[in-house]
Amino acid sequence: MADLRSYIFIDQLQPKTMCYLGSWIRGYLPKSDMAAMVIEVVPGLHIEGITDIALKCVDVKPGILIVERQFGYLEFHSDSTADVVAGGEAVLETLNATAADAMPPEILASTIIKRVDDYHAFLINRNKLGTMVLPGESLFVLEMKPASYAIVATNEAEKASDVKVVDYRMIGATGRVYLSGPESDVRAAARAAEEALEARM
Repeated sequence: MADLRSYIFIDQLQPKTMCYLGSWIRGYLPKSDMAAMVIEVVPGLHIEGITDIALKCVDVKPGILIVERQFGYLEFHSDSTADVVAGGEAVLETLNATAADAMPPEILASTIIKRVDDYHAFLINRNKLGTMVLPGESLFVLEMKPASYAIVATNEAEKASDVKVVDYRMIGATGRVYLSGPESDVRAAARAAEEALEARM
């Protein structure tokens, strides 16, 4: 049976978080303010059966179905918060688990870089999928595990502050978040992101 690594309910996907997600997912695109669920399990192949349960029990749309080297990931979303919650509960029942059985997040690194150098910005932007960080902006970088908590940190940071979503990686051994903007906005976003993770520890 699969072990539950992440069980993440998002009440409202924020516009920038949602747009970044839409830049790389291969399933159905979400819209702003939709509710979403992210489930991560190990061994990864078990995510196929979990997907079957979630999609057959309620009317939700899958955005992510990934089986990577160690872990499996499913994201689904809907305009109906009740359907998203019900889909998640059906998965928990199948796994004979509760939301509390998911691994709590662990912050591995958290740093604010003030007044990013021109060359540093160039290097970051070469590998990004989101908005570009500009020279002179401040940059918040955050790393955590499990990786899927990166979407929570980003979404809550965006709720709290008008920052740019440069990058967030929610698949793999660790998750990473890159947010940029004026220093005061970046600091507010950093606090919100860290508090969102700490609330789940």
